[in-house]
Amino acid sequence: MSTSSSGQNILKPVPAPGDFRGPRVVPGILPLEVRRVSLDLGSRRLLDDLNFTVKSGPFTIILGPNGAGKSLTLRLCHGLLKPTAGEVLWRGIAAREVPKNQTMVFQRPMMLRRSVIGNIEYGLRLQGMGRRQRRERIAEVLKLAGLESLANRAARSLSFGEQQRVAIARAWALRPQVLFLDEPAANLDPSATRAIEGVLRAVHSSGTKIVMSTHDLPQAKRLADEVIFLHRGRLLEQTSADAFFDSPATSEARAFIEGELLW
Repeated sequence: MSTSSSGQNILKPVPAPGDFRGPRVVPGILPLEVRRVSLDLGSRRLLDDLNFTVKSGPFTIILGPNGAGKSLTLRLCHGLLKPTAGEVLWRGIAAREVPKNQTMVFQRPMMLRRSVIGNIEYGLRLQGMGRRQRRERIAEVLKLAGLESLANRAARSLSFGEQQRVAIARAWALRPQVLFLDEPAANLDPSATRAIEGVLRAVHSSGTKIVMSTHDLPQAKRLADEVIFLHRGRLLEQTSADAFFDSPATSEARAFIEGELLW
């Protein structure tokens, strides 16, 4: 169990799926389909003819070496980028407007100049949620994210790992059907990484679909149910985590697992 510098526990045991008090999320915006998607920057092709489908249920990891196109793929799915070619479909419909029931946590999240509670409450206010319901929701996510002892601290004064947990809790409080995460534990020490992973397991157990990028093989093994493997902007494999790690189908995936594929 991780502790703060004052010795207080900052990570609570991850609850079983039945312990989550909120209603289960009905996956109304899935599946997400990426069809023949390419992305160019000038004359350079960054993503090339991506084809994959994301369904409700499994914890999906987008895996690959640095520079493989993982973050760009997440941004395309989230709607921050528009493909040069191809299309992104939500529930079979071209996304003229990005669905509201999905959100994204970035590798370096921005904290508002407010307390931890204030950061979480801000989005709930924008949703028009009443005061009593906001208080209940905030208490719930603080507990499950292990942030109770930090609730009144200025968010910008926290460590990077703590800020990342605040960002995940802030996004989760909105009850998204899909949560995209871009390398949420990058450059964190093992203790902070375990804390992040505990929060992600709780989010997944709540019924929220997680699609997360990482180049960290041990982390992917711990979390993934499904792997989407990218290399040089191309999709090489989409399969179950067990199949990917036990019997990778491509030479690039085998080299990556063995630590020999850097780019």
